[in-house]
Amino acid sequence: MKSPFPGMDPFLEGYLWPDVHNELAAAIKAQLAPQIAPKYVARLELYTVDDSSPESEIGIMYPDVEILRRTSIVREPMVAYGAVTEVVPISEPTVIIASNKAISINIPVIEIRDVAKNRLITAIEILSPVNKRKPGLDAYQEKRLDMHRSGVHLLEIDLLRRGTRPFVHPRLPQSDYLVLLMRAGTQKTEAWAFNLPESLPVLPVPLAHPDADVQLNLRQALDLIYERSMYQLSIDYAKDPPPPEFDAAAKAWIQEVVNKTE
Repeated sequence: MKSPFPGMDPFLEGYLWPDVHNELAAAIKAQLAPQIAPKYVARLELYTVDDSSPESEIGIMYPDVEILRRTSIVREPMVAYGAVTEVVPISEPTVIIASNKAISINIPVIEIRDVAKNRLITAIEILSPVNKRKPGLDAYQEKRLDMHRSGVHLLEIDLLRRGTRPFVHPRLPQSDYLVLLMRAGTQKTEAWAFNLPESLPVLPVPLAHPDADVQLNLRQALDLIYERSMYQLSIDYAKDPPPPEFDAAAKAWIQEVVNKTE
């Protein structure tokens, strides 16, 4: 079964996202590998980020990191004019035991390397929530700059509506989703901005000069992982998608799409 949505499925942006992220990275690698062989190879690399502010993802992507414990009832005597008159219960508090530990997140990145020298040519990043809010946002923005200084192409795929995007520009249109391509050796950034009802773009993936770009069919990759992982078994389309909340027009369109699949 395919997702009922023609583009990005917003229901994948919640607690399923870690699995979607990993599976999508693997599907992109598998799609590109035969196109770039034998001169290049595609590899999956993991880097670890400590999410020091996981509370913003409670109820969206992470399980609760707070344990709520209700104390037992303690009865104390009420004293009036020096004499015990009756026993009344003390009001029950709720004790919150908060975990301040950072959560370690493993983020996959697709790397295209040349076979001759094992040189990193292109990195494909699928953004995680931790990349889109401080302090992870600052670290990721520095990583982007380091890649550009090192002469590495960066294809950045943002399929999450929440958070702050690493790249801001007045000419960049407002959209639900965004893909950016920063080609090595240039100051240009290519952008594909698209909203929920729109189809996912077919993207160019640059290689080393003078080799031509190859194509990444994002829709094909998402359809593959949706069917392979059977995400429909974990999604209740009768509920609202994960936050942020859509406006009234988008909600009506989502309901229309969902109703057609019932």
